[in-house]
Amino acid sequence: MNRPPELEVVIVSHGAEDLLRRCLASLEAHPPSGAELRVTVVDSGSTDGTPDMVEREFPRVELVRAANVGFSAANNVVLRRTGAPYVLLLNPDTEVYEGSLDAALDRLAADPSLGMVGVKLVTPSGELDHACKRSFPTPLAALAHFTGIGRLEGASRSLSQYRATDLGDDEPGVVDAVNGAFMMVRREALEQAGPLDEGYWLYMEDLDWCRRFWIAGWKVFYEPAGTVLHVKGGSSGKRRRVRQEVAFHRGMGRFYRRFEAAESPGVLNLAVYLGIAAKLAVSLLITAVRTAR
Repeated sequence: MNRPPELEVVIVSHGAEDLLRRCLASLEAHPPSGAELRVTVVDSGSTDGTPDMVEREFPRVELVRAANVGFSAANNVVLRRTGAPYVLLLNPDTEVYEGSLDAALDRLAADPSLGMVGVKLVTPSGELDHACKRSFPTPLAALAHFTGIGRLEGASRSLSQYRATDLGDDEPGVVDAVNGAFMMVRREALEQAGPLDEGYWLYMEDLDWCRRFWIAGWKVFYEPAGTVLHVKGGSSGKRRRVRQEVAFHRGMGRFYRRFEAAESPGVLNLAVYLGIAAKLAVSLLITAVRTAR
């Protein structure tokens, strides 16, 4: 099997020094076999010792110091310049295990129709991070997911659709989308689909990117033969702050507007936007109550 001569890993970090240290150490401990590994950390305005730690403890890692320009823009610093045949966007709150990178690389090398591969993400408790394989959300599935109904045992397919429940957790297969914590892409597909949309500051850019890969004619694949630890929320915080809440809900609206609104009746569009606004209001109220405690 032909293997790529180089894999470029891009990690965008904003703080989370200890998590990033463990992430980089895991890459050193479990590099891909038969492929040259190149790692670039884009530090997006960290105010702690994160960039200094990278320079001091991981001298072979390229460090790019940038302002806090947002997740998409920070990744694009490298995506726009890379010449590597395969590129991996990796969150700093992840740790790769032995064989994880090989599993994704082998899958991409074996099937030229694939533009992106994600792997099985597990939480520190060992549970599956269900966002590692997803379907593009319908208004009904999104409502069911955020109210919790779609996550209940035995929920119908129309309600649980967002989590791609038709594909088993340990079953490899084509999916609509994978999670932004681990997205390995083929450079030819990247060149056709384009870099991440910088209209998303944080959140939803991964769903947007997967959608554009499909539009450009490239499949997205879930490969559970590779497993990666994901400390979900480790790099952005377990609870979203106000700016993050606003970014998340703006991202929801942007995704719907870009890909669904034009083909949906006006009354449905109004309902979706009002629903997003209502969810944002509730989320901000919860944030305010927690902050006041």
